[in-house]
Amino acid sequence: MSGYLAFVLSILSFFGGIYAVVQASRYDSGGWTVLAILLAIAFIFISKGIMIVNPNHSRVLTFFGKYVGTVKQNGLLWVNPLYRSQNISLRAHNLNGQTLKVNDKMGNPIEIAAVIVWQVNDTYKAAFEVEGFQQYVQVQSEAAVRHLATSCPYDRMEDETAEITLRDGGEKVNELLEQELNERLFAAGIMVREARISHLAYAPEIAGAMLQRQQATAIVAARSKIVEGAVGMVEMALEQLSRKQIVTLDEERKAAMVSNLMVVLCGEKAATPVLNTGSLYQ
Repeated sequence: MSGYLAFVLSILSFFGGIYAVVQASRYDSGGWTVLAILLAIAFIFISKGIMIVNPNHSRVLTFFGKYVGTVKQNGLLWVNPLYRSQNISLRAHNLNGQTLKVNDKMGNPIEIAAVIVWQVNDTYKAAFEVEGFQQYVQVQSEAAVRHLATSCPYDRMEDETAEITLRDGGEKVNELLEQELNERLFAAGIMVREARISHLAYAPEIAGAMLQRQQATAIVAARSKIVEGAVGMVEMALEQLSRKQIVTLDEERKAAMVSNLMVVLCGEKAATPVLNTGSLYQ
């Protein structure tokens, strides 16, 4: 029922009751007294049923413990004053999860945290299926993040055969987290709109060792590329010298040339040439 009509009726019953009280005291009439009592009861009954529903909010109604329905219409409304209502927000909520210390799939201690955007999708489940749906979201979100961390390795250095890692998984990791959260929170009528990893790092006690390991891996990979490129350049140089017949080199001179070129190309610092004023064999 429209709350505006109920509001007008409550105002009329209020002033009508006052008028009836005045008339009852003036004429000492029982009829006016009864009318004043009835109007007072009507005012209390009508005004108690008036409620305001804000945008993106809802009211879950129960009647002596029985679920009646959910009001999602916004504005000034009137319901049976004997109904008990519970206000549930339908707006999107942000949950900035705390940093958790867990072990990844390989047993390494890591720190992980997530940001979750959620909202109520089913008001009945949120009100009656769980005790305190907001706390339920926090607990289940933490459990989902922990389960995700223990299901995947931190990176591929620990498990080269892993399809997904926490560090390189990107959107795939976020999708797995969002999917698990929706499964866990379905019982509470909660829909997760977005879930993302906001913090990911090794735990402080192993962070230094893991950093050195990453640096060593990067150095080895870089050296491998340098050597691969140097071998290609030496091979190209020998091939062109032979094809163009610029100079004829025996196997010993080729070995010396390869050695010198590899030193120049693979060295960390610029090479300092040494001129040989004699023959190659002196």
